[in-house]
Amino acid sequence: QRQFVESGGGLVQPGGSLRLSCAAIGFNLDFYTMGWFRQAPGKEREYVSCFSTADGSTDYVDSVKGRFTISRDTAKNLVFLQLNSLKPEDTAVYYCAAVTRFPFHCTPNSNDYSYWGQGTQVTVSS
Repeated sequence: QRQFVESGGGLVQPGGSLRLSCAAIGFNLDFYTMGWFRQAPGKEREYVSCFSTADGSTDYVDSVKGRFTISRDTAKNLVFLQLNSLKPEDTAVYYCAAVTRFPFHCTPNSNDYSYWGQGTQVTVSS
């Protein structure tokens, strides 16, 4: 069964950093465009970032540009999301998923993604 397992979340003070990891279980993520989403309490799931397997390009929602960085380690079958300069409004459960709908490009639409993991909690608070 294909799925992702996220890790690396935690409690951090404003201005701090975390590195989230996303491990692919049962398949090679080299073939997939990968995305990160987040969901805060009482809010809808929000697109955060994407890494295109076609050309290595990346995409970010405006609220995290310049602070978050998505990357991939093909040897370890992992995708990362580096979170810097964290703000309280970044508090959420973070999820990774793979684009499984044609044309398989980066997309902010969560319906185009599959193999969702259980998420990892990020809490930014002083």
